[in-house]
Amino acid sequence: MQNIDDEHEISSAYDKGKLKSVATKAELAKFRAAARATALKDRRVNIRLSSGDLSDIQVKALEEGMPYQTLIASVLHKYVTGRLAERPERSVKAPRAAPRKGRPTSAS
Repeated sequence: MQNIDDEHEISSAYDKGKLKSVATKAELAKFRAAARATALKDRRVNIRLSSGDLSDIQVKALEEGMPYQTLIASVLHKYVTGRLAERPERSVKAPRAAPRKGRPTSAS
């Protein structure tokens, strides 16, 4: 019964105009863009992805607060409109493996 009482309280507050949005302007713009992109879809495409890539996409989508299909569509849209920027490659050095005890190293 507590949930129903809470829902009635929230509904009543909304009806009286007492609730205020906590979303920032940037968040609202992101949500509007996602909604606009969702509304304009008129074709279906099926693709195969590796399980790892799909999991990573789903995590990113969760972090962004959107469905993973919307994130995929957004990335593809940015790519075809030239607004998807590549990250500059960073020079990453592989860490050196520490020599194991009891084994000679190449410097020995």
